[in-house]
Amino acid sequence: MRPCPCWSPAPPAPELVWNLCLFLFSLNIFISLFTELQEIVFVIQSQSNSFHSKRAEDLERNILKQAEELGKELPRVLLIHQMDRHDGAWTILPLMQDFSASYGRNSSWIFFCEEDTRIQIVKLLETLRRFDKSKEWFLGKALYDEESTIIHHYAFAENPTVFKFPDFAAGWALSIPLVNKLANRLKSEPLKSDFTIDLKHEIALYIWKKGNGPHLTPVPEFCTDDLNSYKAVHCATMFSNFLPVCGDPVKKEDIFVAVKTCRKFHRDRIPIVKQTWEGEAALVEYYSDYAETSIPTIDLGVPNTERGHCGKTFAILERFLNHSSSKTPWLVIVDDDTLISIFRLRKLLSCYDPNEPVFLGERYGYGLGTGGYSYITGGGGMVFSREAIQKLLASKCQCYSNDAPDDMVLGMCFSGLGIPITHCPLFHQARPMDYPKDYLAHQIPISFHKHWNVDPVKVYFTWLAPKMEDSFTEKKQRRIREDL
Repeated sequence: MRPCPCWSPAPPAPELVWNLCLFLFSLNIFISLFTELQEIVFVIQSQSNSFHSKRAEDLERNILKQAEELGKELPRVLLIHQMDRHDGAWTILPLMQDFSASYGRNSSWIFFCEEDTRIQIVKLLETLRRFDKSKEWFLGKALYDEESTIIHHYAFAENPTVFKFPDFAAGWALSIPLVNKLANRLKSEPLKSDFTIDLKHEIALYIWKKGNGPHLTPVPEFCTDDLNSYKAVHCATMFSNFLPVCGDPVKKEDIFVAVKTCRKFHRDRIPIVKQTWEGEAALVEYYSDYAETSIPTIDLGVPNTERGHCGKTFAILERFLNHSSSKTPWLVIVDDDTLISIFRLRKLLSCYDPNEPVFLGERYGYGLGTGGYSYITGGGGMVFSREAIQKLLASKCQCYSNDAPDDMVLGMCFSGLGIPITHCPLFHQARPMDYPKDYLAHQIPISFHKHWNVDPVKVYFTWLAPKMEDSFTEKKQRRIREDL
């Protein structure tokens, strides 16, 4: 009898083996992404104003929606304005000890972004995987100064291009080992800087620690390209780089513009205003220490001072509230060497409720490491809702002298009232050349300041004057809003 041959299975088809391997590889990536997602803490640099808080909450929902598609557990998403136990939370560094205590053992990265940053979660996870999370990393899109600037106290004057700092709009990340190190350092070395002027530069300086800490590592996937740009394909982050418009622009007659000037600048600065932005405004008054009918200027009865101008500013606020015939909802106070686009400001203000106490502009800080306050720097323009002025003047908070710094006194007063400063990076305290080109490239600016070593008329028509593309962008944004 012939023995029965042993049975052996037929070899699997090559395509079956390939598909199985591909499935296991994809499953491994999915599990890896799911695990890594739980190790990232997302921090949105949000603000408490209703317009900004809604935008931050929209971004939070978008992050969680993307994450939900990768697994059951969702990552932690924090909004700075909800963490704000003190006025300095927006400066980030005072929060390092909280981050370390809460996430120092069970997370790998703290990822920061602005409310208009757009994130592709899978691409972000793939990008962060390139970096050893057990080491100290400071990651971001690198900005640098082409020439030394007053904003950065002329740092690295011999070659300012050597120092890199992150563009917050593209998002930036700190590894947990670096967060823990910063937290320990802050225990023994409390923050001492009096002024916060350019936060992104100052954070990079603090982390760098005069060469003893890490430099910023540029990450090409952290981008500020527009969502619809062909360049955005390789990006983990992108940026909505258009002027916010929430409806029809505010009417010209709803904005009152007050220009602070003095007799010695009537001949050289006021003509620049008249050649540039004055025609965009319906209601403009010039306040001086001398009444000159040809301009005309109004003498408020406050002596001119070389600096500060607090007395003059508070007199303007009183006049706006108590002596203007109409109930104009918005007041803008500018210097006589401020260049501003009222055309764009009208669009921006469509996003704010004048029935709220709004104090808007470029935010600086004073003594925030030791319980100080934030303020709107005056040169870029200060925007007030009538409601904010009513609350301010009713509080009886006032200047301690006519030459006190008006913007800082206002910040102190609003801080005491519990009214937060609303920051908008489209207002600028300095000239265009004082900012990195790549930073301005994704902005539609509203103001610049100072005539020093520039042709101010050329600056206005290059950077701020109404253009055809402004109208095109507005129509495009309206279509986007209608599609949402």
